[in-house]
Amino acid sequence: MQLEVKIDRSFIEPKVIILTASMTEDVNIILNKLSDQAPQIISGSKDNKIEVIEQADLIRIYASSGKVFAATHKGEYALRLRLYEIEERLPPHQFVRISNSEIINLKKVNNFDLSFTGTICIKLANGTITYVSRRYVSKLKKILGI
Repeated sequence: MQLEVKIDRSFIEPKVIILTASMTEDVNIILNKLSDQAPQIISGSKDNKIEVIEQADLIRIYASSGKVFAATHKGEYALRLRLYEIEERLPPHQFVRISNSEIINLKKVNNFDLSFTGTICIKLANGTITYVSRRYVSKLKKILGI
């Protein structure tokens, strides 16, 4: 990616122009960062209290028994949103879906074990071990560059 800044005193406000052959995930990430949208808030309930969960604190978000939960170092929170709604609120370069029922924070992964045939075993920062479903293995490998 090329980056160019031109100083022109005739411009009162900054103007950003993106020249690209097609819309890519990188272009979408740049557009999201430049837009005036505030970060999407995720709230969860724990001990009959609603708390705002910081995106950086999220380790994994998963569905179980028809409910959606968020795991953090502070504990587990029940969420009212569906998994796909949460996925839309999270930055795609940091959070990745590994199965139909789970999203992980790539920054909270201790290691990936590729020794399993057809899947990937993931050890998360809180000690949880989870697996990538076969459907999402190629997507994760592409993200990891392997």
